[in-house]
Amino acid sequence: MANPVDPIQQHTGEPEREHRPRVLKGGTVITGIQNSEIAVMLRNQHAGGAELKIPLEARVPDRFLLYVPLDGVAYRCEIRWRRKDRVGVQFTGTEPKPKLHYG
Repeated sequence: MANPVDPIQQHTGEPEREHRPRVLKGGTVITGIQNSEIAVMLRNQHAGGAELKIPLEARVPDRFLLYVPLDGVAYRCEIRWRRKDRVGVQFTGTEPKPKLHYG
């Protein structure tokens, strides 16, 4: 008979998510459209991606550069999901600090 307190995980049919450490970092979405920049906050981040809080009025393209001054790097990103003022992104690569960014 199985012990109900046993930590054996039950399969729910949903893919398991990688642990996403919470962070509170400022970042800039660089869209490439006339060097347009959108200030964002990173809410969580892991090796493969992040969750961003964006201004409600912002129009963020499906692919962009995300410059994070604290990391000193720009991440190439693809949006995986959108919900109100949040977007989930997957990192597809990195680049050095963009030359046109003032931060």
